[in-house]
Amino acid sequence: MSQSPREPESLAEGTLISHLLELRTRLLRAVVAVVICFIPLAFFSNQLFTLVAHPLIEKLPEGTSIIATSVVSPFMTPLKLSLIGGIFIAMPYILYQIWAFVAPGLYKHEKRFALPLFVSSVFLFYAGVAFAYFIVFPLMFAFLTATAPEGVRMMTDMANYLDFTLLLFFAFGIAFEMPVAIVLLVATGLVKVESLRKHRGYVVLGIFVVAAFLTPPDAISQTFMAVPMYILYEFGIILSQFLGKRRAADKTQHEAAQSGE
Repeated sequence: MSQSPREPESLAEGTLISHLLELRTRLLRAVVAVVICFIPLAFFSNQLFTLVAHPLIEKLPEGTSIIATSVVSPFMTPLKLSLIGGIFIAMPYILYQIWAFVAPGLYKHEKRFALPLFVSSVFLFYAGVAFAYFIVFPLMFAFLTATAPEGVRMMTDMANYLDFTLLLFFAFGIAFEMPVAIVLLVATGLVKVESLRKHRGYVVLGIFVVAAFLTPPDAISQTFMAVPMYILYEFGIILSQFLGKRRAADKTQHEAAQSGE
């Protein structure tokens, strides 16, 4: 039977045990996906590390290189990177499992709103990581290697370098989620679009403060994080305004359809 527009939409219900079993299944699928992605990467872990370290290797002074200060670092550091790479590659599938677990508890209009945000958040995170690797790293490492005092040879430990780059990858990935965060804040009613526009100056200051904490102490990397964050902030305002008008139009159309019955 077709559901009347006046009838409240019902959600699928289940017992606590059924939800726990469903959660276990989703987690197992996510773990299997990570393992499947990790195994081939493990065979090429050294080449993968060289690829990630390329922005620094290219800028190091002649006669210097990345070093290993621990006996196990040449083996464990590339292997750790392979595991992180496996998670990175499998992340869309992992997030899909999260979505599949949560979606039955959402109404249709919530799904229409949440699914585009979900897809865009994945895309923006990968875009942030790519921006850090291809744009920020070459400029940042060129600056850092050039600031070494005379008589000091820059020879970075490979484990420290990996931790440093992973932190920046994560920081830029999260920073690029700015539009999604703004849309969620506006959609939940916590913030209004007019307020976001009115307090632009405070937002710019806050963005530069956050960028200063998340990036190395140089103006180049700080600026390259802050500027895209502010551009994405403005994009988030435009997107929130567009979605607000669309939701208002849908509501008006729905009320008109109900009154016409």
